[in-house]
Amino acid sequence: QVRLMESGGGLVQAGGSLRLSCAASGTIFVANPMGWYRQAPGKQRELVASITSGGSTDYADSVKGRFTISRENGENTVHLQMNSLKPEDTAVYYCNAQRVLPPRFESWGQGTLVTVSE
Repeated sequence: QVRLMESGGGLVQAGGSLRLSCAASGTIFVANPMGWYRQAPGKQRELVASITSGGSTDYADSVKGRFTISRENGENTVHLQMNSLKPEDTAVYYCNAQRVLPPRFESWGQGTLVTVSE
């Protein structure tokens, strides 16, 4: 079973920065892609950013230019650098790891709360 361990959430003032990290365990196979999702109160979970094993990235329009996703070469470890945070970024952030080639899997982290104050 693939398990994801997240870290780095917390409380920050608007304009500040946070860095989230996620490490997978329980598999020797490379997840592709890995990503971060978030869910604010009363809203659906949405994709924030994703990165393939080759380093291709995708971002939600709302975070482009402010957030950067990165991945350690050959590792199932992903980071999300969040700069210029806004109150509307407040949410629980979830790490996701998928593999569509055999052996297939999809796993979610437990979530880490990011709170951005005015």
